[in-house]
Amino acid sequence: MTDDNRTPVTVIGLGAMGRSLAGAFLDSGHPTTVWNRSAGRSEELAGRGATVAATAAEAIAASPIVVICVLDYDVVHEILDPLSGSVAGRTLVNLTNGTPRQARETAGWAADHGADYLDGGIMAVPMMIGRPEALVLYSGSAGAFDVHRSTLGTLGTARYLHADAGQASLYDLALLAAMYGMFGGFYHAAAMLGSEKVPSAEFAPLVVPWLNAMVGTLPVIAEAMDSGAGADDDSNLRMQLVSFANILTASREQGVSTELLEPMRALLDRAVTAHRDGGDVPNLVELLRADPTSAG
Repeated sequence: MTDDNRTPVTVIGLGAMGRSLAGAFLDSGHPTTVWNRSAGRSEELAGRGATVAATAAEAIAASPIVVICVLDYDVVHEILDPLSGSVAGRTLVNLTNGTPRQARETAGWAADHGADYLDGGIMAVPMMIGRPEALVLYSGSAGAFDVHRSTLGTLGTARYLHADAGQASLYDLALLAAMYGMFGGFYHAAAMLGSEKVPSAEFAPLVVPWLNAMVGTLPVIAEAMDSGAGADDDSNLRMQLVSFANILTASREQGVSTELLEPMRALLDRAVTAHRDGGDVPNLVELLRADPTSAG
């Protein structure tokens, strides 16, 4: 059995993302009930046809699918824990950003109270919701995903990862880590050129094709990481350390803080010290996986 565009949906949490989620459901013809802990965020949705629930319990009772998107998992449990007797037979779709451990614990809570559970990672900003380029990752109940695939596809491209409810959070945070690393590098680069009064808008068109070209090498680098084999001489870390040291020296000479780049320099130092033949890309990943601070 699968759902269709008449399946009622409840959205709990009406921040910028929650409002976009509810709006996408409304646009696709789903009877949509909304609820938010603080008042004043539902008027526009009500004008578009949403039902505004007076309480969280009323919101949960209204629909077989309950989508919750709030600040963090503490808020998720502040809302849902007192209503544990109301979730049986429903599918809880938690699109709140959190950790794999939190997702697994919440999946266990849902199972204990008779609900199907899907954890999700939204790889999009609110304005993208409802379009195919909005990717939403899901993990948890495969049966619930299959039944509600059409409804979830209303939000964007829905991709199911694994029965382990923590997988969507893991992918979500890993993808965000890659994004923040890219942005951090751009911020530093813009500060370097800004020290010479070069406008960031003038520099940005050079950055995009350069980063696109480098992104194209990631599959080759990934294969080297997985196999443990060296990529090629071009990735020799001793050579890269020299270049990286020059970036830091030039930055200081330009009066630019190196705080965003210092951790990468420390990692390169560790890798070159550990592999006196120079080492290459896989050695960096090995060092991160062996980081004692990641334990527990």
